[in-house]
Amino acid sequence: MASVEQQIEEFMGGLKRRNPDEPEFHQAVFEVAESVIPFLQDQPQYLEARILERMTEPDRAILFRVAWVDDSGEIRANKGYRVQFNNAIGPYKGGLRFHPTVTLSVLKFLGFEQTFKNSLTTLPMGGAKGGSDFNPHGRSDDEVLRFCQSFMTQLYRYIGSDVDVPAGDIGVGGREISYLFGQYKRITHHFNGVITGKGPSFGGSLIRTEATGYGCVYFMKNVLEHHGEGLEGKTCLVSGAGNVAQYTAEKLADEGAKVVTMSDSDGFVHDPEGIAGERLEWIKELKNKRRGRISEYADEFGCNYYEGEAPWRVPCDLAFPSATQNELSEDDARTLIDNGVRAVGEGANMPTEQGGVRAFREAGVLFAPSKAANAGGVAVSGLEQTQNAMRLTWTRDEVDRRLREIMGKIHGTCVEHGERSDKTPEGVVDYVAGANIGGFIKVADAMLAYGVV
Repeated sequence: MASVEQQIEEFMGGLKRRNPDEPEFHQAVFEVAESVIPFLQDQPQYLEARILERMTEPDRAILFRVAWVDDSGEIRANKGYRVQFNNAIGPYKGGLRFHPTVTLSVLKFLGFEQTFKNSLTTLPMGGAKGGSDFNPHGRSDDEVLRFCQSFMTQLYRYIGSDVDVPAGDIGVGGREISYLFGQYKRITHHFNGVITGKGPSFGGSLIRTEATGYGCVYFMKNVLEHHGEGLEGKTCLVSGAGNVAQYTAEKLADEGAKVVTMSDSDGFVHDPEGIAGERLEWIKELKNKRRGRISEYADEFGCNYYEGEAPWRVPCDLAFPSATQNELSEDDARTLIDNGVRAVGEGANMPTEQGGVRAFREAGVLFAPSKAANAGGVAVSGLEQTQNAMRLTWTRDEVDRRLREIMGKIHGTCVEHGERSDKTPEGVVDYVAGANIGGFIKVADAMLAYGVV
């Protein structure tokens, strides 16, 4: 019988032949296969049914043209996508991303990850992802409106509250969600929970905006407490300055930690005084309303700005990559390790390159992968679906309580399946293996129950 390493290599070879030129998707699958294939050696029921192979093929991938007219009267055309990856445990659920980097490979990686992430939440949600190569940055409200209406005119026939429930992601915030939902309602005459991330006045959940950042901090709190530590007094690096980064920083400050960096695509600021209170509110105003650059923060508060750099060389206790995929390289990881980092919580989707993940695990750094650490956003989206179905609205405290409970359950699942891993030093939970195996089992058991479908 082939060794586990040979089985992984053979599995990945077949996947790459079936899905050529999709590096992001290959990376996401490898990270799961590396944990799950060793687990499968003692699970013949999954091997015989080829569950992992079946999981790596989306149920369907929908590609469509989005034609719209800009403010100068020019006709534009963009690609639109929806990758419905797996609905074994519930309706498809996953965000829409509007960004020039959107490709089928990126969306397959995100949809594949979403399947495991949604499984970990314990809520009945399948995995999907979608979006477009449209860039809303710098576009007027009218242009974004026309694009969103055209996008939904194509997408609406493939979604529904019991079929597929999109949400927001990079480039798709409250404005875009509102335009998309308005067009869906206009076309179908239905007012239901077909989209999450809506405004509170028309079915949205409280704390949805904050949920990914808050959830990441709650998960990290569980990680540290399980290993006899806490957040109080910890120095933290946060990358990004968008939704996830803002509310990660906010909740870290609430828990007594100090955030000293934030960033955007141009560079990062280092504020040893701590980014909290009025300083964090200033960044929210800068990024959410004025659409300015993070360098302006350094001018306003008299701290250092490093153009064209990421924050990972600043000494810290905890790091929270919260900007975008593959932003933290192996070299960055080794720099963090050399500077004494204790734990890393992935706020963005797959922000650490494979070499960096390997370095953290081998060094005994507590590494919380995105499918566990940033599941708070989709968890509250699931809670929004529940509120919509019941035609009620929970209080902020009720949603926050449920979010804390869900992140605690995810942590428990990761510990259950990650304590026996040989990828980390003894006494350190392998959260990568725990998240992958825990997320896999629930979906795999459902797929087994259905037979060959």
